[in-house]
Amino acid sequence: MRELTATDFESATAKGRAVLDFWAPWCGPCKIFAPIFEASAKEHASILFAKVNVDDEPDLSQRFSIRGIPTMVFLENGKEISRISGAMGKPQFDQLLGQVFR
Repeated sequence: MRELTATDFESATAKGRAVLDFWAPWCGPCKIFAPIFEASAKEHASILFAKVNVDDEPDLSQRFSIRGIPTMVFLENGKEISRISGAMGKPQFDQLLGQVFR
């Protein structure tokens, strides 16, 4: 898992599958969801799991029209294929991963 910035975003997400967690350090639900996101990253090594701090990266937040956090954006070869907002439990997140990346 890594933290993405506007500088390395394109090169990191251009190929393959990626899940972006748009978050902020002051966000309670983001803090609750963080360990679930990290655990899923360890279980799915073939998928890039990356965090984007909305306070530090306003251009990326605007580019993806982030209106609430946490928001997970799912990419395949740099193109958005799905998204969901709000914290969730591990079983729900695992099920979502399976549905999005069949």
